[in-house]
Amino acid sequence: MSLDDVDLADPDTFVTDIPHAAFKRLRAEAPVHWQPEKVGKGFWAITRYADLLAVSKDPLTFSSALGGTNLFELNEEELSTIRILMLNMDPPRHNKFRRLVSQGFTPRLVTQLEPHIREICGELVDKVMTRGAFDFVTEVAAELPLLVIAEMLGVPAVDRHKVFDWSNRLIGFDDPEYRTSMTDGKIAAAEMWAYANQLASERKQHPLGDLVSVLLEAEVDGDRLTEMEFDSFFLLLAVAGNETTRNLISGGMRTLLEHPEERDRLLADPSLLPTAIEEMLRWVSPLIHFRRTATREVEMHGQRIREGDKVVIFYPSANRDEAMFRFPERFDIGRTPNEHVAFGIGEHFCLGANLARLEIRLIFEELLRRVPDLALDGPVRRLRSNFINGIKAMPVRRGSVSRSGTGRSSSRSARPV
Repeated sequence: MSLDDVDLADPDTFVTDIPHAAFKRLRAEAPVHWQPEKVGKGFWAITRYADLLAVSKDPLTFSSALGGTNLFELNEEELSTIRILMLNMDPPRHNKFRRLVSQGFTPRLVTQLEPHIREICGELVDKVMTRGAFDFVTEVAAELPLLVIAEMLGVPAVDRHKVFDWSNRLIGFDDPEYRTSMTDGKIAAAEMWAYANQLASERKQHPLGDLVSVLLEAEVDGDRLTEMEFDSFFLLLAVAGNETTRNLISGGMRTLLEHPEERDRLLADPSLLPTAIEEMLRWVSPLIHFRRTATREVEMHGQRIREGDKVVIFYPSANRDEAMFRFPERFDIGRTPNEHVAFGIGEHFCLGANLARLEIRLIFEELLRRVPDLALDGPVRRLRSNFINGIKAMPVRRGSVSRSGTGRSSSRSARPV
């Protein structure tokens, strides 16, 4: 493979898997690589860990707001709309907005969710234990974050799969199964904003103590979220809280199934689950890239990045960087230290990281204890995207029931993983 063959702009490059061989070549030979686009002006691909950190921690030079964080180009009207999303803000506005919404994600509030999330995980595993084969994505990985985020937001049960549909249409913009046009994505966003606005109106009249009520009452320096800011954060939370956790659970389970020696190691020593989760995050990297826009001319590795150039940071590449990780191409559930960047780094570090880790831990506790004998039962269908490392379908089958999981009651009394 020559550098000219690398095409990170084409979603088809990522259909089979993350192109780790290409990323390895870029890290070694062209860590700041100019990538042409068939539609677009091209971008600089940043593939080394240290450079990703440098870009992420310098918002004055590499802006999230100037051109947004998506790879595709937007006109000024579209940019003015997406800049309401926290992802597309720079300091100092980003800092103040984050302080407002973080009041809904304090460690205390997240800890309070654990018993209920554990119950949800148990119910999901109850359902699949009655089947010899099932689709892991639709039955487990997609259901858990959807149920959790919908309940946190106070979305009625009858409306929860609307959130799933909106999320797929917004994230799967390069996959024809989920979205047929740019217009459809805009319609999905508008539908979600309208729904959020309706929910906010109801909570203002009848607060319930859910996340929506907390966010509407949050205040920093006398300021509260405007109606549009709340609507946009609802969209961001519903999508980010659903998609990335879903794909980490799917990708993490797939990785365990494809590395049976590490799965056996984890089953033999459940105390390794915390480090195993961090290794799943490093290995899977559910988010593939974010874009920044250079605000001034700057040089990196001999390349002159001009003002206005798109600069794209690739998380899966940084998480396999040989300069940062020992034997990065080895999946090691006991890896420590493991300073991966699956949740980002710097000011845009994932606000829901603790919630995601909690969901991942609880669902794997249930799965490893009660259905430790899962195996792949057909081809894995991946999302066509160079933005989200997603799995659309993953058929699995199971053998005999685990020793500790012959029923719901036995699983509850079993020692936690």
